[in-house]
Amino acid sequence: MINKINKLQKSQFIKVFANIFENATWIAEELYKQRPFKDFDELSSKMMNIFDTSSREKKIKILKDHPDLGNKTKISLLTPESIKEQKNAGLDHCTKEEFEEFKKLNHDYKKFGFPYILAVKGKSKIEILENFRKRINSEQKTEFVEAIKQVKKIASLRLEDLNNKNI
Repeated sequence: MINKINKLQKSQFIKVFANIFENATWIAEELYKQRPFKDFDELSSKMMNIFDTSSREKKIKILKDHPDLGNKTKISLLTPESIKEQKNAGLDHCTKEEFEEFKKLNHDYKKFGFPYILAVKGKSKIEILENFRKRINSEQKTEFVEAIKQVKKIASLRLEDLNNKNI
């Protein structure tokens, strides 16, 4: 599979990797410049390194590009990856009360300067709400560190899915 990735035209490569980090085409463009990759692990490692060494401003932009969880009014604006992740967690089947709680928590969480971010794969909407209720009371610095950790986890899971698809 890595040979196929290494041979992709730039536009195809960017299309495949642009949403590993939410709407971060620039990471895919930078990664493209680092080809060829000896294997998928090297590709993944280089992609994570691009994110890790990026400026705080670029990291905050990626954080801000993440969608609000459980926001049924904005589902059409999500990337295909986010739609799949939220649906698999059952966030498209919340009760009216759950949608209202997500709406309030999302609004209140904005005090941190970015949306609440959680790698939802394998989690239920109840687990997500419990985590949300806990994290809303955190300090800003703690939440920034946690949000970065969650973004990297989401990216790792997306890369894993991509690797399993054999592009």
